[in-house]
Amino acid sequence: MHCTNNKQFQLNEGDLLFQNTGTDEIDNAIKDVTATAIAKNYSHVGIAMQENNQWFVVEAIPKKGVRKTPLNEFLARNKNKDNKSQTTVARLTNYYAPYISKAIQYGLERVNTPYDEIFLWDDNSYYCSELVYKMFSSQNLPKDSVPFLTHPMTFNDKSGKPMSSWVKYYKERNHVIPEGIEGTNPNLMASSPHLMFVHDYEKE
Repeated sequence: MHCTNNKQFQLNEGDLLFQNTGTDEIDNAIKDVTATAIAKNYSHVGIAMQENNQWFVVEAIPKKGVRKTPLNEFLARNKNKDNKSQTTVARLTNYYAPYISKAIQYGLERVNTPYDEIFLWDDNSYYCSELVYKMFSSQNLPKDSVPFLTHPMTFNDKSGKPMSSWVKYYKERNHVIPEGIEGTNPNLMASSPHLMFVHDYEKE
């Protein structure tokens, strides 16, 4: 993962903001079953947009659903011991520049849609990376040009058994664990070869 940090950094519309949202049981469970060789610590992602000279992040967030969050509120959500936001910014390659405005419009049209806490791949509700993925896949991109991958999701530990935290999570929601359902996640998304990491708010 290449990340350039400089004082001249300027956020661009369409930048992806990857976030380590904390260390509670489910945040850790997400990271445990989604880590890749490139990205291990992300449990949330949103996309940057500008309106009236103000920056926002379009995101799908638990309990609040799809919303347009002020950037400062997004960055303040989870900070490290040095009071730095645990957020890293990635930028899509120039090939995707023509698709940014429609991607953002897709997200804005779904503001107030519920959060998908079951992590299914339908359009009645959205989890964070599902929303960002569909912002682009809903456009007329060639199938092999969608910037992110999906894969069969797993909720199992390394021994192949469901993690106890996920068993508890789905039991509380009276739903079977959707093992093997197609989906995506922030760490898989962050591993896309079509992204360049351009800023780390923890290193400001």
